[in-house]
Amino acid sequence: MYFVVVLLLFRTLSMVNSETWSLSYIYTALSKPVELPGIHEFTAMGLLNDKQIDYYDSVAKKKIPKQDWMREKLPADYWEKGTQSRKSKEQWFKVNVNILMDRMRHNNTDVHILQWKHGCEIDKQPDDTLKFIKGTDQYSYDGDDFLAFDDATMQWVAPVDQALPTKRKWDGVQILNQYTKGYLEKECVDWLSKFMAYGDKEFRRADSPPKVYAFAKKAKTAGHVRLTCMATGFYPKDVLMYIKKNGVQLTKQDGVQSDGVLPNDDETYQIRMSVQIPEADKETYECFVNHTTLKEPIWVKWDGKCCDCSQVTVVVIVAVVLVVLIVALVTSLLVLWKKGKICAGNTGALPPTEIQGSLNGNGNGAAILSMPVTTDGAISTSSDSGQGSKERLEREAMLTNEAIGE
Repeated sequence: MYFVVVLLLFRTLSMVNSETWSLSYIYTALSKPVELPGIHEFTAMGLLNDKQIDYYDSVAKKKIPKQDWMREKLPADYWEKGTQSRKSKEQWFKVNVNILMDRMRHNNTDVHILQWKHGCEIDKQPDDTLKFIKGTDQYSYDGDDFLAFDDATMQWVAPVDQALPTKRKWDGVQILNQYTKGYLEKECVDWLSKFMAYGDKEFRRADSPPKVYAFAKKAKTAGHVRLTCMATGFYPKDVLMYIKKNGVQLTKQDGVQSDGVLPNDDETYQIRMSVQIPEADKETYECFVNHTTLKEPIWVKWDGKCCDCSQVTVVVIVAVVLVVLIVALVTSLLVLWKKGKICAGNTGALPPTEIQGSLNGNGNGAAILSMPVTTDGAISTSSDSGQGSKERLEREAMLTNEAIGE
């Protein structure tokens, strides 16, 4: 048992002290153009740590840098070759999105989307050595997984029947699968390492510790709440988070859900984990967070309160108070009317009382009440702009010649 505890502790510390970096490329093709600003029939971009570094679209037809250090460090022929590569891929996607529409028995009435993502992820160790974590090479159609490369077996995985013809065809070209594996584990990592050095200053910011919160809101299931642990504002990205019940870590089998680490607008990160529990649960729940900026982990205990569980009660109370106020106002007006201090209808030239003045618009109050309230809202749209790294033309050529269709 002692050995297991030491092993887990070592694993935890090594994960927190390492630094994760990723390089990926995303290509998106539409079956037909759409009349929306910033949305093009074909786009391609490169991402370093989820930050755009290059971009290409079917209108400009030019691969451009999105970071100053990319423009400064990489020669002109890098961008020229990159532009030619992206143009070839644009044609490849145009052919294959039509092939997939035929396979899926879709017509051109609706817009259909073919997307390809490939890249690699590494851990930068405290001694600056790079450890390969995983490679990604996957296709999706209309947002659903279509085909993915299994780096371990060097085989393509087809989650849908329509992808089987492509799987058989590509698995039949072993040199392509060998190259794909080599690209993910070696060439991609080499470029990632180079970009890490080029953009070192831009990608380094002051380390920031996480702020941790524990709260609960009413769940969709009656009689339950969703307990959430949130850590935000931390940098670098790597973090450990657990939800514990009476000191025991909860897992996915217990219903724990999380979207993983997500970026904030200020280049820090956040993570949320949640689990559904009975509203009347009186057990002890805690959020555990560890980060490289912390001398010791943070423990935040849930106070047992639900943020919005009493919302209905509050609405009822407010409604009752409003009814009481309205009844009181009507009663007062009736009393004044009976005493002859206010008039009903146009009965002559009696001088307006203070109440008449405000109700008839002689004061600021009436102007405010009668003034229409407008709220200007703007819909903000953003187009992904790219990132990129040098890609070997051999791989591009093989992919271009090996269409998804038969």
